[in-house]
Amino acid sequence: MHSTSPHIDASAARFARAPARGNGGETTVRVIATLTAALVALPVASIFVLAAQPVPELWPHLISYVLPGTLRDTLLLLAGVAVVTLIIGAGTAWLVTAHDFPGRSLLVWLLPMPLAIPTYIAAYVYADLFEPLGLAHKMLSVLVPAQQAAMWLPNLRSLPGAILIIGLVLYPYVFLSARAMFQTQGLDALEAARMLRAGPWAIAWRVTLPMARPALAVGLALVSLETLNDIGASEYLGVRTFTVSIFNTWLNRSSLPGAAQIALLALLFVALLVVLERQGRRHRTYAGAENPRTIRRRRIAGAKGWAATVACMLPALLGFVVPLLFLIRESLRRGLADHSRTALLEEALHSFAYAAIATAIALLLGLAVVLASRWRPGRLRTTLGAIARAGYALPGLVLALGLLAPLLTVDNAANTLARTMGFATPGLVLIGSGAAVVIAYVVRFLAVPAGFIEAGFARIPRDYDDSAAIAGASRLTTLRKVHLPLLTPALLGAAIVVFVDCLKELPATLLLRPMNVETLATSIYQYASRGSFEDGALAALLIVAASIGPVAWLARFSDVPSGPA
Repeated sequence: MHSTSPHIDASAARFARAPARGNGGETTVRVIATLTAALVALPVASIFVLAAQPVPELWPHLISYVLPGTLRDTLLLLAGVAVVTLIIGAGTAWLVTAHDFPGRSLLVWLLPMPLAIPTYIAAYVYADLFEPLGLAHKMLSVLVPAQQAAMWLPNLRSLPGAILIIGLVLYPYVFLSARAMFQTQGLDALEAARMLRAGPWAIAWRVTLPMARPALAVGLALVSLETLNDIGASEYLGVRTFTVSIFNTWLNRSSLPGAAQIALLALLFVALLVVLERQGRRHRTYAGAENPRTIRRRRIAGAKGWAATVACMLPALLGFVVPLLFLIRESLRRGLADHSRTALLEEALHSFAYAAIATAIALLLGLAVVLASRWRPGRLRTTLGAIARAGYALPGLVLALGLLAPLLTVDNAANTLARTMGFATPGLVLIGSGAAVVIAYVVRFLAVPAGFIEAGFARIPRDYDDSAAIAGASRLTTLRKVHLPLLTPALLGAAIVVFVDCLKELPATLLLRPMNVETLATSIYQYASRGSFEDGALAALLIVAASIGPVAWLARFSDVPSGPA
């Protein structure tokens, strides 16, 4: 006969009661997670409903004049940007990870910095620099006659120009993901290749790149999604992407159904990119070793070392330093009149307010989505979590189009209800107050805090939860007293990234902002549309300055010590 300690019985009883104590909190979290997934799915469902409306008078024009060029330009832009970012991102990541050369420590920090430059700002800067009377023309005219200088300047308002400019600011996605993989690769395969007397390029091509394929797939998927999301650079440089065609069909032809039908084609591209990214990572768990030894950097001296320095310095200079110096120069040259200072302050306040509110909501909803899966794992909650994170894959313009009809429906219903009850109609509460912009930000960037929080929870042992349950703490108490303090770094990192992403977001803001309200991003777009981007240089500089800190924070954690060669 076995005897049982009363203390163990009491602990077991408290453990059994713990889930019941936390059941109210669990139900609330589950409901919030479900509603969050529904909110993210809403714009996609709305796109399908809008696209079901026939527009027979529009499609002959679209088929004959719009879609062929749109499909061609989109495919060529995606392929070109992918090639540019792969070459620059993977090449520089391998150089700074596996080699030592002059300036390497600075370049590790500098190479990710182009992420601080939005694609549309980079396009405006380089188009201004290389216009016929721009700064590049003036500098070249010192060496050759002005007419000859104009002939030598490249035409950046073209598809090749867009590929180069967008690639120069998006390659850090590939750089960071590839570098993270290179740093965790085991040395066994590399040393075996060296024993077989394989040269550095043979090792990189036949060993390193195949092992880094999952990371490259992730980086290229992010690059492609950002390229599809872009409207400012593509429109300004004369490239007819799906986003530009949706924008023109919606606003210039006043056809929401036609825009929705083009948006469905864009969503097919998004789905294809997601499938390709997953295929790129499929069955590739062998890319790293179970107990990898840190890769050892090989010293490159002399001319080869300086060649490596130049190869890594050029992308950072062109993608970050040149646009930053241009913005600083134009901001100092133009200064601010009193009315411009007031307008800039209002634009900054609008931008920061929308971003701050959206960040707070996204953190709360992201926490709920992760908690729902952690507290009660299952296929349903995993599916809800995947849906909730899918917003990042939606181009901002498609998201705005999908949200417009549901939000207008809610506004109209509120006005109808107010009239029925004899109250004054509130007007467009969601569309007219900026709430639509906040909702779009939350849907689009919810995946960021969810990813940060999930990574933070992965570092918290389950034993902490069990110990708290045995002590009689409810799940909400455990969350408040145990999890949240440990999640502080993850929450802070997520907040910074989401806030900056909201500041930079142009397509959704452009179409959902209240009438006569401008943010920093939309103000820059308006200046560029009028051919006076220089007047918006200070607004652009504020966005870039706000982005530098988070990117530097990412770069800080991208370098790990390596053993000597």
